[in-house]
Amino acid sequence: MWHGDYLYVAQNLVLKDFRIRYRNMSLGVLWSLLNPLVMMGVLTFVFTKVFPQQIAHFPLFVLCGMIPYNFFTGAWLTGTTSIVDNAPLVKRVPLPREIVPITTVLSCCIHLMVQIALLLTIAAFTAEGINRQWIWLPLVWGLEIVFACGLALFSAGLNVFVRDTRYIVESTNLVLFWLVPVFYDFSMVPQRFKNVYELNPVAALVLTLRRILIHAQPPDGPTHTLLKLAAVSFTVFFVGLVVFRRVKPMFYEHI
Repeated sequence: MWHGDYLYVAQNLVLKDFRIRYRNMSLGVLWSLLNPLVMMGVLTFVFTKVFPQQIAHFPLFVLCGMIPYNFFTGAWLTGTTSIVDNAPLVKRVPLPREIVPITTVLSCCIHLMVQIALLLTIAAFTAEGINRQWIWLPLVWGLEIVFACGLALFSAGLNVFVRDTRYIVESTNLVLFWLVPVFYDFSMVPQRFKNVYELNPVAALVLTLRRILIHAQPPDGPTHTLLKLAAVSFTVFFVGLVVFRRVKPMFYEHI
């Protein structure tokens, strides 16, 4: 286990990242609500008025896609640059370097909780309302955070040596918007691609949220989405951790 001093440092890193994110912003954390609400409004207008789709509860449907996507892309990108951005801390303070990218991801969880509160509030008054399947929500979100931490560890270590890594991550996030069913239904995906889709933890989380919040169904479903989400998330985390620990002794020479 981490020493108490390390936990203290981790807590302060999370709070520091949160304060920097909203420094000098008049609305502060309210931007966490406005961003998904604006996108929900735009996508709802486009796909109910301009290109109509027969999808029930479309605003909630879109939020189930936008919130996981926004969290993941933001956490992965900030985690990628975390070691370089905190170079003085990494050089001068003797602490496990793994703390830095992990706490960067955890700082994104603060405004994620605000967005989840928005999502649950809307879900409570639409579709099936509050149902017993909501008990699964902490688990599925926890698996997504594990996945984001694993990717952040991997790309943060790589970014120290190849500074183009952050731009690769940004480009991947743009592509991911179309590969995650944010604004279209999973039923539109050709059958031969569905199993591959569910190996993407972001897509798996979106599908799981829709099963729970819109249809009041268990998260696993007939294709074992939850098991795939857990398997890929922990595999990516351990791979990211191993790679990060292999390269971290060389950080001091490159930052």
